[in-house]
Amino acid sequence: MFRLIDEEKTRHSVSLMSRLLGVSRQGYYKHQNRTQHGPGPRERSDAALTERIRHHHKDSRGTYGAPRIQADLREIDSIRAGRNRITRLMRREGLAGVHRRTGRKGLTRQDAMATAPPDLIGRDFTADAPNEKWTADITYVPTAQGWLYLAVVMDLFSRRIVGWAMTGHMRAELVCDALGMAVAARRPGPGLIHHSDKGSQYTSLAFGRRCAEAGIAPSTGRSGSCFDNAVTESFFASLETELIDRTTFATRADAEREVFSYIEGFYNPWRRHSANGQLSPAEYERRHAAAADSSLSDLAEAA
Repeated sequence: MFRLIDEEKTRHSVSLMSRLLGVSRQGYYKHQNRTQHGPGPRERSDAALTERIRHHHKDSRGTYGAPRIQADLREIDSIRAGRNRITRLMRREGLAGVHRRTGRKGLTRQDAMATAPPDLIGRDFTADAPNEKWTADITYVPTAQGWLYLAVVMDLFSRRIVGWAMTGHMRAELVCDALGMAVAARRPGPGLIHHSDKGSQYTSLAFGRRCAEAGIAPSTGRSGSCFDNAVTESFFASLETELIDRTTFATRADAEREVFSYIEGFYNPWRRHSANGQLSPAEYERRHAAAADSSLSDLAEAA
């Protein structure tokens, strides 16, 4: 329509043609200015910002929404942009974050003959330092070969997955292997609490012995209450929406590779977490360690 106005403006007034064509006169002159002088400063700024938004959205595996994109722009690019502006540009590009689904069918069942440890967490999912409180749970990954079961151990301080194990069964070895990996990687001191549900894997004699050998105090929540282990449930919800629901696995081996890549290649080192002030678990721990070292150096100098 603007092109038609251009062609006819020597014979008819711009105001008349704008009214007849249902466009604004101001809009026509803005279009004419862009045609003659190129995009204005705001448009050039939006174009440059959009390019960085596309980059960070791709790096997030297409999972980040505006809040985490905003954090990437600030932390990585030193660009401060408003949330509404980022949302507008993402919508214009057809970019969106994935949304967490609610409700996950429980997998573990309580052994009526087993004696479950008490609840030492009490829904307090905070920790002042690494290796104070761990939580654990099991989920499943569908494949064409059948279920792949995943057990994880999470450190509540940083929300880092410190141990995990995958196999085609749900026997106690699954959770023992996940705990073994966590202990080997973190080498926790005395006083660590390991919290889970009352599933038979976590109340088994084998798992109890593994905790005792490592000096870990086992803890279990109430039966049938997902809120007593809400943080680990939240991780599984992220895993499902950001990987499992978006991928079809032909074999268990395919699923293992992708889950490993998600945990160790994305979630732990890169994925921003709201509980960490939009820092990844690894970066949150790194900054905590650096601050602790700085405090020790200050004390040593003062002495």
